[in-house]
Amino acid sequence: MDPVLVWMAVALAAMLIVAVAAVLVARFALSGTASEHRAAVLSAVAEIIRAIHGKR
Repeated sequence: MDPVLVWMAVALAAMLIVAVAAVLVARFALSGTASEHRAAVLSAVAEIIRAIHGKR
């Protein structure tokens, strides 16, 4: 198999894993949260995702 294709597949798989993890973290964070606290919870989740992704 071509090494370039392998690296592209690995990069795509890593991006998919990060995206699924972000959705799951948001879903678990919002479950049982009162509506007045959702904005704060979502901004905290976004901060965590940015830190994991390396943009902070």
